Amino acid sequence: MVKKDIDPAYLACPIRQVISRFGDKWSMLVLYTLHSSETGVLRFNELHHHMTDCSQKMLSATLKSLEQNNLIDRKVYPVVPPRVEYSLTDMGKSLMPSIVSLIEWANLHFDDIVSKQIL
Repeated sequence: MVKKDIDPAYLACPIRQVISRFGDKWSMLVLYTLHSSETGVLRFNELHHHMTDCSQKMLSATLKSLEQNNLIDRKVYPVVPPRVEYSLTDMGKSLMPSIVSLIEWANLHFDDIVSKQIL
């Protein structure tokens, strides 16, 4: 397999570097679901219950990525069966006003965007 050279413009662009960490299909939904939960803490199955169209495998990969990028915290309790809880880190919490604004914008313009969609 030939490894492609990474475009220096990509590496130098802060927006590409930042958005690539949480701009995929599921990450913002995970972040918002944690943010909007009553306690701010959810277990895997609780998250999956809110995102039934996301496979367990994809949810697991998304959670790992968000944890690696310091946006969520994963707390494991040493009990049988293992209990794992997810919550937003301080950095994840600081991102939420921007995500909430984007959601508000999407709700406001949803009809216009969907009506322009090419089928």
